[in-house]
Amino acid sequence: MSTRITQHELESYLWGAAVLLRGLIDAGDYKQFIFPLLFYKRVADVWEEEYQMAVSNTGGDLSYAKFSENHRFQIPDGAHWNDVRQTPKNVGAAIQRAMRAIESANPDMLDGIFGDAPWTNRERLPDETLKNLMEHFSTQTLSVASVPEDELGNAYEYLIKKFADDSGHTAAEFYTNRTVVHLMTQLLNPQPGESIYDPTCGTGGMLISALDEVKRSGGEYRTLKLYGQERNLITSSIARMNLFLHGVEDFAIIRGDTLADPRHSEGDRLRQFDVILANPPYSIKQWSREAWAQDKWGRNLFGTPPQGRADYAFQQHILASLTDKGRCAVLWPHGVLFRNEEQAMRTKMIEQDWVEAVIGLGPNLFYNSPMESCVVVCNRKKPTKRKNKIIFIDAVNEVTRERAQSFLKQEHQQHVLDTFNAFVDVPGFAKVATLAEITANAGNLSIPMYVKRVAAAASLDSKGQPASLQSSWAQWQSEGRSFWLQMDAILETLDSLVAKNDEHV
Repeated sequence: MSTRITQHELESYLWGAAVLLRGLIDAGDYKQFIFPLLFYKRVADVWEEEYQMAVSNTGGDLSYAKFSENHRFQIPDGAHWNDVRQTPKNVGAAIQRAMRAIESANPDMLDGIFGDAPWTNRERLPDETLKNLMEHFSTQTLSVASVPEDELGNAYEYLIKKFADDSGHTAAEFYTNRTVVHLMTQLLNPQPGESIYDPTCGTGGMLISALDEVKRSGGEYRTLKLYGQERNLITSSIARMNLFLHGVEDFAIIRGDTLADPRHSEGDRLRQFDVILANPPYSIKQWSREAWAQDKWGRNLFGTPPQGRADYAFQQHILASLTDKGRCAVLWPHGVLFRNEEQAMRTKMIEQDWVEAVIGLGPNLFYNSPMESCVVVCNRKKPTKRKNKIIFIDAVNEVTRERAQSFLKQEHQQHVLDTFNAFVDVPGFAKVATLAEITANAGNLSIPMYVKRVAAAASLDSKGQPASLQSSWAQWQSEGRSFWLQMDAILETLDSLVAKNDEHV
């Protein structure tokens, strides 16, 4: 009989596997070995659980218990976990053969899911290390009875974050702060039956967040249809495993470059989605601007971005991928709000009246970067009272930092969400601006232009006069941030000029 594993035990067990690799490979490479082994162990233990259940239900019919209809996934003879566990040498090759055999036996669901880790590189991963890893994973049974899908999914997300914490410079490409993701999901309020899409889905965290949001609201989450695209092979495999381990089956995560080759299509047009969540790579320079200018999918709605910044290529791809009732929340650096080189595209986007909100977030919410980011919310079917208006929310102070980690507490998220839903001015925090006002500012969406900071009330001295130092400090805080955001724009413009000059050298 299986014993339930507590969440703490599960997390310690998973992280213990990574500890075995310390000193042998870089922390950034843990994921390409640990995640496939975890998924392999789960598939094997669930198969065994289903097998024993079928044996019990048939009074001991062992042949019937192996029939494919009794199993969610098929495991060919010789590819079971215990088969590989008993391998005396060349363990990496045995693992690789077993994984490929399972992929081949489940082509519709598991093709390529285990990635392309170099299991046979015995210098990096000697037999002893792989045996230790398999023995470590064998200390727990990962059946559904022992670890329900939600709990294993949560532990998987824990491991994703731990790897991001440990992996240094690659973390931002791999993991988006989940408290920010949760806020973005709440802003879009996904509903049962809707299609959810992330064009740069990473490890699938935004899709999982949408699923969880529908669960929390009591909706039938199994009716959701989840779609994603991810350029990196290992990361796209991790996203697929993530969804399977959360109990999701109706999804399509496809590997590929979203700008160069969007893979979610219907005939000769892009597939369209009800909800899109995204954290695209910022200001990438290696992309085909020339192809975009003649984009066969018609995504160049508002124009062609500069070579040094593909931000508005992603933004236009996202807008072109929305259904008539679709809405999206996209995480961006503040530069997309005011950079001069993108002014014409930004102005056309504003005139379309799909932009619903611009929300500024606090600093240090992203790995290895103190920068402030913003969420741009668009809605192709705005409520009547929101038409020709955009709400600006300055949530820079809605952040908490503990143990060198910054995050949004529940009250921070709720404050932003309540303000977004109310869609009214809040002095010092939110401003509803008309498109006419924004047009008068040449399409500049910089938040400090609309939300004016309320200076903190100065303390009084013994004579009842304001303390000048505190008053001056409050005014500097209020006005200085707007100045530095504009300085960022100037520096980014200079950077783009240098890049253009380099191209011509």
